[in-house]
Amino acid sequence: MSSRSIYRTLRPVLSSSVVSSGLGTGHGINGHVISHLPTIRFLSSDTSSSATGNRLPENPVRTADGKVISTYWGIPPTKITKPDGSAWKWNCFQPWDSYKPDVSIDVTKHHKPANFTDKFAYWTVQSLKIPVQLFFQRKHMCHAMLLETVAAVPGMVGGMLLHLKSLRRFEHSGGWIKALLEEAENERMHLMTFIELSQPKWYERAIVFAVQGVFFNAYFLSYVVSPKLAHRITGYLEEEAVNSYTEFLNDIDAGKFKNSPAPAIAIDYWRLPKDATLRDVVFVIRADEAHHRDINHYASDIQFQGRELKEAPAPIGYH
Repeated sequence: MSSRSIYRTLRPVLSSSVVSSGLGTGHGINGHVISHLPTIRFLSSDTSSSATGNRLPENPVRTADGKVISTYWGIPPTKITKPDGSAWKWNCFQPWDSYKPDVSIDVTKHHKPANFTDKFAYWTVQSLKIPVQLFFQRKHMCHAMLLETVAAVPGMVGGMLLHLKSLRRFEHSGGWIKALLEEAENERMHLMTFIELSQPKWYERAIVFAVQGVFFNAYFLSYVVSPKLAHRITGYLEEEAVNSYTEFLNDIDAGKFKNSPAPAIAIDYWRLPKDATLRDVVFVIRADEAHHRDINHYASDIQFQGRELKEAPAPIGYH
C-alpha cells in the first residue's frame, strides 16, 4: 500500500483523536488562545491530488471581505486571540513577542572615550549628527523614521556575521546571534509604530533608501575589520537616539508637538494601556534605545578585554 493510501485511510482517525484529546485548542502563551491545526499531516501528500482537489480546509481563515486566505500545503493559518477574546490583528509580531518595557533604565549614561578606537567611534557619530540636525531640526517624526531605518541595521549585520562565523567554526555564539537579531527586530518595530503615526513623503523615502545603502555597507565592512569598533559606534549612535527622543519628549511636554493617541500596534507591542498617548510611546522607545546602548557598549568592552562575545552572557530579551 502506498504512503498516500495509508494517509487517506488514517487521516479521519487521527483527526478525531486530535479533537477528542483536546489538542485542537490551547491557552497559548501569556493568556493568548491559539487555535491549533485541525488535523495532523504526515508522510507525503499532494494538495492538488484527487483526494483533496480544490476542497477548502475546515473553518478556513477569511479576510474582512469574505475571501479565503491562501493556506500553506492545505494547512490553514493559526488563529490567535487576545485574552478578551478579540482576534489578534498583527502578522508582523506575535503576542509572545510583546513585552513590558523597563523604563527605569538610566537614560543619561555616557561612555567616555578612553582610547583611540573609542574616540574615533565617538567623533564619527558626532560628525554624522551634524547634517541630520541641519536637515530635520525639530521635525521629530521625520527624524525618528530615518533614525529607526538606520538603527535597525547594526543588529542585523552583527547577527548575520556572527551566524556565519558560528557555521564556519562549528561553535555556539553564546546567544549573541539571538540578542543582536532581537535588537534589530525591536528597532524595526519602532519604525512600524512611527509609520502608523506619519506617512513618509517621497523625498524622505529617497533619503532612507540612500542612507541605508551607504550605512549598511559601511557598517558591514567595519564589523568585518573590527567588531569592537562597530559595536562602539552603535553604542554612541544609541546614545544620540536617547538624546533625540529626550528632545522629542520635552517638546511634547512643552506643547510644541501634539500628544496624539498611541497607535494600536504600539499598545499591543509594549502592552500599554488603551488610553496611551504618543508621549507614552516615545517614552518606552527611548528606554529601548538606552538598553541597546548598553548592549553594544557591553559587547565592545568584552572584545576590548581580548575575549570573544561567546565567552560572556548574551543579554537575550534585554530591550
